[in-house]
Amino acid sequence: MVKDETVGIVRFDINEVPLRVPPDSPLAPQWYRLEGKKGDKVKGELMLAVWIGTQADEAFSDAWHSDAATPVDSSPATFAVLRSKVYHSPRLWYVCVNIVEAQDLVPTEKNRFPDVYVKAQIGHQVLKTKPCQARTLNAIWNEDLLFVAAEPFEDHLVLSVEDRVAPGKDEIIGRVIIPLNSVDKRADDRIIHSRWFNLEKPVAVDVDQLKKEKFSSRIHLRVCLDGGYHVLDESTHYSSDLRPTAKQLWRPPIGVLELGILNAVGLHPMKTRDGRGTSDTYCVAKYGHKWVRTRTLVDNLSPKYNEQYTWEVFDPATVLTVGVFDNSQLGEKGSNGNKDLKIGKVRIRISTLEAGRVYTHSYPLLVLHPTGVKKMGELHLAIRFTCISFVNMLYQYSRPLLPKMHYVRPFSVMQLDMLRHQAVNIVAARLGRAEPPLRKEVIEYMSDVDSHLWSMRKSKANFFRLMTVFSGLFAIGKWFGDICMWKNPITTVLVHVLFLMLACLPELILPTVFLYMFLIGVWNFRYRPRYPPHMNTKVSQAEAVHPDELDEEFDTFPTSKSPELVRMRYDRLRSVAGRIQTVIGDIATQGERFQVLLSWRDPRATAIFITFCLIAAIVLFVTPFQVIAALAGFYAMRHPRFRYRLPAVPINFFRRLPARTDSML
Repeated sequence: MVKDETVGIVRFDINEVPLRVPPDSPLAPQWYRLEGKKGDKVKGELMLAVWIGTQADEAFSDAWHSDAATPVDSSPATFAVLRSKVYHSPRLWYVCVNIVEAQDLVPTEKNRFPDVYVKAQIGHQVLKTKPCQARTLNAIWNEDLLFVAAEPFEDHLVLSVEDRVAPGKDEIIGRVIIPLNSVDKRADDRIIHSRWFNLEKPVAVDVDQLKKEKFSSRIHLRVCLDGGYHVLDESTHYSSDLRPTAKQLWRPPIGVLELGILNAVGLHPMKTRDGRGTSDTYCVAKYGHKWVRTRTLVDNLSPKYNEQYTWEVFDPATVLTVGVFDNSQLGEKGSNGNKDLKIGKVRIRISTLEAGRVYTHSYPLLVLHPTGVKKMGELHLAIRFTCISFVNMLYQYSRPLLPKMHYVRPFSVMQLDMLRHQAVNIVAARLGRAEPPLRKEVIEYMSDVDSHLWSMRKSKANFFRLMTVFSGLFAIGKWFGDICMWKNPITTVLVHVLFLMLACLPELILPTVFLYMFLIGVWNFRYRPRYPPHMNTKVSQAEAVHPDELDEEFDTFPTSKSPELVRMRYDRLRSVAGRIQTVIGDIATQGERFQVLLSWRDPRATAIFITFCLIAAIVLFVTPFQVIAALAGFYAMRHPRFRYRLPAVPINFFRRLPARTDSML
């Protein structure tokens, strides 16, 4: 043959191709007879195996670059950052250290009592106790310090007893190093027995060598690895796992979550190559301890990933997060340590998914930039939540959201914020050592590490969310006000009749309320959302946000702006905080007035009130409740011609009561 020619063809019906899902064994290859162009048999056979599989089988490793286009270069490092991978974040523990006391301390200066404190350190985490108030050689602190550690434990707990000799000058009196592998673990609130540890005093021999000298000082403390808590490594509102650290406390899964990352369309170019805009995109999905990363599709603004992943679901009140990023590690610029750019992310709460239903929907990728909100494209996902045990899933709704220890021995908000920050840093450090590494900026963006920082936009959004929540009560109040003003006499008369029925038959009040809520729920069933909710620019107050407020939100912490701009923003913050302060003070004033009613702080007001209580008790005792309720209701809904424009007597009496505002400076 002078040119390439078809020798034979093998045809397969896709419906007849077998499905293979690991850990099934690979399919055995077979001999298939070749056919000619016209369908006639020709000489020759071809041995092959054909099946429908996923990226879980071993053949996928050979085809991972089939549609990723030609990479920028062909170095092994480039191929490493293009592949799809599955990562598992380390199991995190809380390290609880209770420093009780120290004995027989030996200060560096013999003629003074030491001003001592204890500095505890695990890796990059450093905490200090307060200085001991009593200046003695036997110091007592009894303080609790909290750290985060990850398995396998690579760091040690280092405790240093230091003496503050002068302002800004501290000297180490003694030190003890405790390996975390030797620390007791607990999964409940049992008491950990305290131990005495001998302090070692490091003595410098030369520049490169330290000699440890043991002496009589010792320290008394309790230390344990607490596995009864859930260690947060992401935002509290978007947590993907609520299980405690100790595996013996885990319950069986309630279902399986399947995610298909299909494709993205209309992506915004993130870089310039050969004079045109392009992107090298990949997706990262996080749920529980499992992170997944799709392969990178090079030079493609409409990538097709077609990858599938599964997770076990232990709680429906959890969130799956899928983010899209631009790979900045390709080519010559990748060696400079450029950060992977964020294109957008999607959050899906498991409780919003119907069991067994397949959701295929395109989610907008919205990102907030200093110039405003931008739509970076759309991500097409396929999601299915399969329930294993319907009874166990319903039982989860009756259980506490967090493990038992969070309620038995709760942490403060400041402690949780500090511990979450440390947990994110540990996860980023561990996953950054994988091959290929999952970069720190990716983990921080997926974990919402900056969600606790101040933002004028978020404050407005939360305020309007609160107003939306109470809008129903405001609407009911407005409706009742119209009833009382007789704006629609027919409706007012009907409400009077209904109220009289409920007043005469009070046992029908609660059944009527619950029946009404049941009917509202049934009526709203037809308007239920068909797809899981996604980012909403209107709720986020990102549609008409002021540019300076966005610039303030994207400012670094601590700030990097000029002093004049910081002064202007500080004055604006003082103005906003002043209004919030006024509202909080007004709420506190009303509460204090309720307390004053019986406290005799205003003796005349208290005497009037307790006299009224005595008369009311006698009247309510001799008068049927139905009569009292009917009279009160008809009085509240009386005709406007029987009303006065001045406030009512009870309101006037209440507003005259004193509060603690007189005692404030």
